[in-house]
Amino acid sequence: MASAFRGSDFDSSSDEDVIDEQLTPFHISWLPLSIIECSQCLGICALPGCKYKEVRRNLFKDVDELHHQGVQDVFVLCTVGELVHYRVPCLLDVYQQRGFTVHHKPFCDGEAPELQLCCEILDELQECLERKRITVIHCYGGLGRSALIAACLLLQLSLLLTANQAIEILRELRGGGAVQTVKQYNFIQEFRSKYADYLESKEAAAEERSVSR
Repeated sequence: MASAFRGSDFDSSSDEDVIDEQLTPFHISWLPLSIIECSQCLGICALPGCKYKEVRRNLFKDVDELHHQGVQDVFVLCTVGELVHYRVPCLLDVYQQRGFTVHHKPFCDGEAPELQLCCEILDELQECLERKRITVIHCYGGLGRSALIAACLLLQLSLLLTANQAIEILRELRGGGAVQTVKQYNFIQEFRSKYADYLESKEAAAEERSVSR
């Protein structure tokens, strides 16, 4: 259970000093999943409350915006170290106290996840979509890791889309910087074949366990 949030746990001095006009805009991009015959949308955004270099956001205003847009589930791909570095160490606690269901599935900036972790994230995302939960996913900038996961979701749910088409959809939504590194690009390109191998090995392991009983 999350610990009680205390104002002293969060460095809000910058929030007090920066007036609204100077805050970096917080925007949620909604990916319509009608292209894969799903009535839901998946939200993608940058890290709420981030204060790093020229980025100055207000955590509580950003969380209010998520709440205002009806968000129920939030997938956080940032590591705990990143949350501290970007000066939102209590983000997960704040989410929980505002009533969001938090799915903390971290992997490093610029990297691709292990296939098993990716599949866990996709399974939980699908469950949220099937339950018609309004869901948002974010990393630091909402460009690399978040776009990777969203692209893999499209490929998992549609056999018609190609990897390049999935990447292009995310770049049209989030800008040309979406899918940032060669590792992330290659992961998406190889996802479908690796996912098929993953499912096959998972089924084989299940059969082996049932035989051994």
